[in-house]
Amino acid sequence: MTRKLFGTDGIRGAANTEPMTAETALRVAMAAAQQFRRGNHRHLVVIAKDTRLSGYMLEPALTAGFISMGMDVTLVGPLPTPAVAMLVRSLRADMGVMLSASHNPFEDNGIKLFGPDGYKLSDEVEAAIEARMAEGFAQADLAGPRALGRARRLDDASGRYIEHVKSGFPRGLRLDGLKIVVDCAHGAAYKVAPKVLWELGADVVPVAVAPDGFNINKDCGATAPLAMREAVVTHGADLGIALDGDADRLILADEHGTQIDGDQIMALIGRGWADTGRLRGGGVVATVMSNLGLELYLKDRGLTLARTPVGDRYVVEHMREHGFNLGGEQSGHIVMSDYGTTGDGLAAALQVLAEIQRTGRPASEVLSVFTPLPQVLKNVRFDPSGGVKPLENAGVQAAIRAGEKHLGGRGRVLIRKSGTEPLIRVMAEGEDKAMVLSVVDEICTAVERAAGAKVGATE
Repeated sequence: MTRKLFGTDGIRGAANTEPMTAETALRVAMAAAQQFRRGNHRHLVVIAKDTRLSGYMLEPALTAGFISMGMDVTLVGPLPTPAVAMLVRSLRADMGVMLSASHNPFEDNGIKLFGPDGYKLSDEVEAAIEARMAEGFAQADLAGPRALGRARRLDDASGRYIEHVKSGFPRGLRLDGLKIVVDCAHGAAYKVAPKVLWELGADVVPVAVAPDGFNINKDCGATAPLAMREAVVTHGADLGIALDGDADRLILADEHGTQIDGDQIMALIGRGWADTGRLRGGGVVATVMSNLGLELYLKDRGLTLARTPVGDRYVVEHMREHGFNLGGEQSGHIVMSDYGTTGDGLAAALQVLAEIQRTGRPASEVLSVFTPLPQVLKNVRFDPSGGVKPLENAGVQAAIRAGEKHLGGRGRVLIRKSGTEPLIRVMAEGEDKAMVLSVVDEICTAVERAAGAKVGATE
């Protein structure tokens, strides 16, 4: 079975246009309910959302779909994605739903589904749900008048998540004496993130904590961290934390306002856990986009970097299959399976803060774990209507081989087709930036020729 609705992280699109309509949300809920109804117990689904205006449209549609199939619904309002995963387990629910388009602007929204184990669904389960939607629903599939589900709100959901996140912070350690800027992207963590840091003793400077339905991720958050970085310098803070709209990833800034990405965070946590015997799997799991410098750093310490396709879901799948407990993405998804089943920006930030407090060293020293290798990424746009497949072209393959030879053993070339746009993404890394740029340009030229694109039209 193949998937059409589901992408690398659930279903996503512009609000009130297919597939992000109330009608489709209703049908997704009905099909998911069919998929996860097992046994004669009262079935339960947890639904959370971020702060987008369209959440008011999609949340009732999902609720109606589940209730029509006899499932009870627990509504928790705006909460981070990792809170849904936690609550599914805590409440012994049959599944969970997060309404969010993550780092996208307010115009978009998305539906992320979690199974009873608190993990995002596999490709196979998502395909099965799509197949149920295509088959349609007969009267026999629907619950009878006495078997309809009920909906209720869980008033203490945010408190449960706050305590869950704090449980991963070392006992006996506090954040007294630290000034921390936290940019919540006007998103799902706008209440819980500042509260967690305050309860642990930090002097908190909140940024982007006034959602209005339209401003989520707008010039703020993990994908636009300049506001956070400037606030760190302005307020003389010790650390800056920028979360995205659903708070499952983060970008940091040290006391100078210098931006820190997920690779450095994984290196720091991985080193600490390895030194204390807590790291499982013999290394860290990351995607093909993580910097080669991280891989070389781990290798020098006798650890491995296992790479997966782009998407935190694939990172988690590899972690589960091979026994790792730490993984993530350069973009800031940090997955620590000892504390949760999906990326959690706030939980990862607390691990960094614990190291700062333990060592008494500034963030600039703590988070300068390895030296990233120069990395260059360019995109080549092409017209796919003619069936052109640039990556299968002999000239492109020859350019890739030549590039890999030029970069040698301490360099890397990565060519991949975008999953959402007609783009070929060309990336290279190496110790010599000029050589890296030359390799990328040569491969881009070969791709442009193979695709029939205008040479020099890279993005």
